[in-house]
Amino acid sequence: MPQGQPENVPNDGLTTRQRRNRPLLMVHTGIGKGKSTAAFGMALRAWNQGWPIGVFQFVKSAKWKVGEENALKALGATGEGGTVAWHKMGEGWSWVQRDLHGDNTDNEEKAREGWEQVKRDLAAETYKFYVLDEFAYPLHWGWIDVEEVVQVLRDRPGTQHVVITGRNAPQALLDAADLVTDMSKVRHPMDAGQKGQRGIEW
Repeated sequence: MPQGQPENVPNDGLTTRQRRNRPLLMVHTGIGKGKSTAAFGMALRAWNQGWPIGVFQFVKSAKWKVGEENALKALGATGEGGTVAWHKMGEGWSWVQRDLHGDNTDNEEKAREGWEQVKRDLAAETYKFYVLDEFAYPLHWGWIDVEEVVQVLRDRPGTQHVVITGRNAPQALLDAADLVTDMSKVRHPMDAGQKGQRGIEW
């Protein structure tokens, strides 16, 4: 299996194995399609390794049916790979126009409650792989303190991997991440007036 070779090896006193197996903070951002899809693909790999997986959806509505949710839950129930826990925190914030002058107190509170749960799970090392789906939105909107998030993620115990998705990821988060992918858009069916469809968008 191709594993790639690093361009440089830091003089950090770690063995190759220690450096290779250190926990990663990953961010998928940008205006292109595929940020969450890529994160859920990584969750499939984590499931295959037998890792407990925690998915926290911060933005998509609790009523929104995500295809990966059914697939990962079904895989988690087989007992062959890792377990899968799926938490929906949002009320559809990314699918409606935000009223910047309106009252977002309820949404902000739910976002903070979701983050508090993530903090508890990180402290307890509940999962080995976390998907914080659309978490970049409440960070960008100022609902959750970015510096606190960066500090908590830097100080997380054990070997817990975290992937965060969403547009407009704050620079402080990008600076702290081990892997950053910016999904750009070259072309999208919506440009031609086509709405999302089954099997592609959900």
